Amino acid sequence: MSRKIILNLAMSIDGYIADLDGGFDWIVGDGDSSLNTNNKWDFNKFLENIDVVVMGKNCYDSNFHSEYKHKKVYVATSKELEDYDNIHFMKGDIVKVIEEERKKEGKDIFLFGGGRVIDDFIKADVIDEYIIGVIPTVLGKGIPLFLGNNPKIDLHLEEYFVEDGIIIMRYSKR
Repeated sequence: MSRKIILNLAMSIDGYIADLDGGFDWIVGDGDSSLNTNNKWDFNKFLENIDVVVMGKNCYDSNFHSEYKHKKVYVATSKELEDYDNIHFMKGDIVKVIEEERKKEGKDIFLFGGGRVIDDFIKADVIDEYIIGVIPTVLGKGIPLFLGNNPKIDLHLEEYFVEDGIIIMRYSKR
């Protein structure tokens, strides 16, 4: 079985993954545990099955890469930047690079963000799993998850979790 490309992120109930400044301090539950499921989402367990992380330059500039020191990190950028340590800067077709990475031996590939990078993978229809946490907030404006003009992609709900008003859904492609 080839490695999976997995999109895993949180969005507001109106579809934004960050506010206009790239902020995410609104990604919190509502504090009400009355509807919590017994089964809990375990992000650390998810990361155990990942060895490649893909992010955009804005996520890199926000220092998110520092959380993945023991994983190969690809950063999509329009600039010519020098690779270092576990960081690999990619100018050009990041989807093609990750599709080649997928053919190698290893664990799954985590699409971390941001919106522009994710959009390329959605439009190429190469995402195997969508793990989406819906935050109980209407943000009103920000960086959207879906930028539009996407192909139709049929999904199957594999499992869901509820914790403090946050609903996490894991879908696979049908």
